[in-house]
Amino acid sequence: MLGLDPDPRELWVRDEQPFTAGTPVERAAQAVCDHCRAVIEATAPACVAVKLQLARFELLGTAGWQALVTVAAEARAHGLLVIADGKRGDIDVTAQAYASALTGGADTPFGALPGLGADLVTVNPLMGRDAITPFLAAARAGGGGVLLLVRTSNPGAADVQDLMLEEGVSVWERLAVLVDELGSDGVGESGLSDVGAVIGATAPSHLARARELMARAPFLLPGVGAQGGRVEELRAAFEPGRAGGLVSASRSIVNAYAGAGGDPPGAARAEAERLRAAAWSLSERVVPVR
Repeated sequence: MLGLDPDPRELWVRDEQPFTAGTPVERAAQAVCDHCRAVIEATAPACVAVKLQLARFELLGTAGWQALVTVAAEARAHGLLVIADGKRGDIDVTAQAYASALTGGADTPFGALPGLGADLVTVNPLMGRDAITPFLAAARAGGGGVLLLVRTSNPGAADVQDLMLEEGVSVWERLAVLVDELGSDGVGESGLSDVGAVIGATAPSHLARARELMARAPFLLPGVGAQGGRVEELRAAFEPGRAGGLVSASRSIVNAYAGAGGDPPGAARAEAERLRAAAWSLSERVVPVR
């Protein structure tokens, strides 16, 4: 899966290219948009989804949101799922507004407000069930799902997520139980639920336990490449089959040319192909869960 977190200072689109019209933020947003479309064009045949880091687009204001909409449409045109990675989480009324903006929009007395139309949305579950259900309801209304943060890829994850609770389980294990509970009535024909979990590829020792607690949940696996995660250590994620694990790589794909040489699109495509082959080889070595 391709992760896109475009930094205006590090784009395939170079400064000397003619982005001269409009304000600085409009020019930056156009460059970001063109960059993301070029990356999708190069890597789509090797990917199943695009994960859009919302903060990078929101940095650019209204022009950034329009770029986000355009990039999401480009991903869908290439047959890719769109994951809105904002890690939102708030009280139910606020969660509903977040969810509407990222999925199907909202009806108002002034007319319909369009949403981003994301297939999956990352959600921070630490405020509890009532802060999650608006996201899940909005996603299900459009045939999508949610991905709850369970054990993340950043080094500081251990500060809170690995803490032990009185009942003898860690915080992340309790979150995993919540994922399984919320997804129990959303299991499709594939055997997978529409409630998944974000499990960092940088802590593969947790994967077997995570799969034990969440047998039906798809796992989003960030942290491969630049953060040090290795696809070869993620086998447990693929116990339900290929769709059980979504290996996410951002900088290691987009910036592959810096280490491999060659043109950026060709290097990105090659790295995406390599990661796909590595992930699929893992899924072929496990017995799917029925």
